[in-house]
Amino acid sequence: MPIVFHEKSKTFHLYNQEVSYIIKILKNNQLGQLYYGKAIKDRENFDHLLEMYHRPMAVCSFENDSTFSLEHIKQEYPVYGSGDMRQMAIDIIQENGSRILNFTYHSHLIFNQKPKLENLPATYSEEENEVTTLSITLVDQVINTKIVLNYTIYENMPVITRNAYIENNGQQKLVLNRAMSLSLDLPDSDYIMLELTGAWSRERYVKERKLEHGIQSIYSLRGCSSSNFNPFIALKRKNADEFSGEVLGFSFVYSGNFLAQVEVDTYNCSRVMMGIHPHCFKWNLDPNMHFQTPEVVMVYSDQGLNKMSQTYHYLYQNRLVRGKYRNLARPILVNNWEGTYFDFDEEKILAIAKTASELGIELFVLDDGWFGKRNNDHTGLGDWYVNLDKLPNGIANLSKKINDLGLKFGLWFEPEMVNKDSDLYRSHPEWVLATPKRNMSHGRNQYVLDFSNPDVIEYIYQMMVKMIEQGNVSYIKWDMNRCMSEVYSSSHQSYQQGQVMHEYILGVYSLYEHLTKRFPDILFESCASGGARFDPGMLYYAPQTWTSDDTDAIERLKIQYGTSLVYPVSSMGAHVSAIPNHQVFRNTSLETRANVAYFGTFGYELDLNKLNDDEKKKIVEQITFMKEYREIIQFGTFYRLLSPFDGNGNETAWMVVSKDQKTAIVGYYRILLEVNQGYRRLRLQGLNPDYCYHVSRLESDHFGDELMNVGLINSDHSCGENHEVYDGTNGDYYSKIYLLKAK
Repeated sequence: MPIVFHEKSKTFHLYNQEVSYIIKILKNNQLGQLYYGKAIKDRENFDHLLEMYHRPMAVCSFENDSTFSLEHIKQEYPVYGSGDMRQMAIDIIQENGSRILNFTYHSHLIFNQKPKLENLPATYSEEENEVTTLSITLVDQVINTKIVLNYTIYENMPVITRNAYIENNGQQKLVLNRAMSLSLDLPDSDYIMLELTGAWSRERYVKERKLEHGIQSIYSLRGCSSSNFNPFIALKRKNADEFSGEVLGFSFVYSGNFLAQVEVDTYNCSRVMMGIHPHCFKWNLDPNMHFQTPEVVMVYSDQGLNKMSQTYHYLYQNRLVRGKYRNLARPILVNNWEGTYFDFDEEKILAIAKTASELGIELFVLDDGWFGKRNNDHTGLGDWYVNLDKLPNGIANLSKKINDLGLKFGLWFEPEMVNKDSDLYRSHPEWVLATPKRNMSHGRNQYVLDFSNPDVIEYIYQMMVKMIEQGNVSYIKWDMNRCMSEVYSSSHQSYQQGQVMHEYILGVYSLYEHLTKRFPDILFESCASGGARFDPGMLYYAPQTWTSDDTDAIERLKIQYGTSLVYPVSSMGAHVSAIPNHQVFRNTSLETRANVAYFGTFGYELDLNKLNDDEKKKIVEQITFMKEYREIIQFGTFYRLLSPFDGNGNETAWMVVSKDQKTAIVGYYRILLEVNQGYRRLRLQGLNPDYCYHVSRLESDHFGDELMNVGLINSDHSCGENHEVYDGTNGDYYSKIYLLKAK
């Protein structure tokens, strides 16, 4: 069994072939952290890992014992003020004003299941004996409140998930100010912290920093996980790279405000914490009430960042995403947004759809502007009924005509938002998050509906259901184009306002849950002004996310590369768009635009009728290629080979390998042409060393061991004098796709 309890030493050991996690009940009956890392052999007693020494000026727990100080003991779920002066995992205000807590061991359970979290997304299990869960109950006797710390370890993956459940069984009215999902004390600080940071149109850039004394953190207070910081961090050893070295990954399965931080004390111990951000959070924990924290997924790797990423990819594809499209290759689509924006009518839409059908595209997505009086971004949000000025025959008629062309039909919604110029706002201005007597800020000329109010959710649900059923909808793009501000709910009392931001996210999850259950065959794609809510919580309901509003192929190299640290290729919405690109005005070839977008869900975001015959012929070839290999690309094993964040960032490369290792697809991208450079070899990964592969473009045969150890010869005209005449291979923004097939 992957979890054992050694009763004599009061030690829990969670382990499999790859990872170990060891907890001890300390002599004060609290929980201590002994070890997290590479799997080690089990033994009855690990007490030698508990380090306690006399430290001058330390606050100690026991009379006549100057060694037992909580400030210097690695703990499992620490509180503040009883000797430990570091950041706490939980903070509860009691009726007498005290915040002092003492949660001690009460009992535990070990069982072969992974309980579902109440109203929250989380990873799950399906197979017998796939997981083992440890639930440790801690009790504070003074306030008669319990914490249940839940740990689930997967049998065949270096994965441990964490969450906490808090319940008030006493008579006091308590206020929960802070409830982290994870706290982990590590014995040293010899790590580099890796995060995914950015902004709109440059989401999830890879950023690294050496741990230093004090607190280093990332967070969101925007009401969504945000494009600024993704709810993920990794700690890697200084010698770790993509394929070697120790890495600890922490990913938060949540879509709202979060905090991820590492506190390094002056003794060089590191405390990792992850959970809902405590600012603007105040949960009323009345008698018999409880609170469930979201889940954190911990991944251990001793084979570098690629192994960590591949673990997250497999777990999130197979044990987070649910429903029909969990393991189903994504349809190739065309979205009309960058092709028409708001300027369209039925005739224009059907003309694009007709061309799409002729080119082999499978799904047409009608984006923003089909509803209410929506002719610009000032009006219409919240009025989810058809704009008859644009579509006089309605959604039902349009979708039927598109279906008759052999295409599936998709619709864009932004259900969480409203414009002031809308029937919904005029009828229910109180349904907007707004603070009384304060200015109400807008974003993209829109306002945030109060999804902490069940009446709002029910209203939006009924309107969406009506349109979905009318339109025979197969795909929904769910957008969210602004963050929260002036958060205040008119449906809540003053003492409940600290619950609103979390209840809002629970409301979003609730609407998703109702829609996905009612329409199990619809493919949902989440979106938040691009990638501002690209997080595991969303993937539980929508198996793919619009990666970024920046559709430029060159910009997408960094965005998709960084996203791949945690999220699988099958989750990344990636489209070929028009040139000059609408975000950066860059001109890239149709080949390069497709070569980047292949490594995602793949589609087109342009007016197909503005392309010439040669471009349409190339698109047919691209679609044919993607249809043949999309299952491998989206569900194979992904490897990063060259990083756009290294050196001058001029080259990027990645590859994907089929499960049987008989097929591999390599993407190579060079941004700017160089001249008279050194010869290039690209060392591949994940091949069978004994297979002989035919390599397209080179049109030659090579064994897997050669391609991985010697490398794929990737030299071109830049390794000398470039041709005087441009031939497509000797210019800027160049890319190649290599197809490898075992003979």
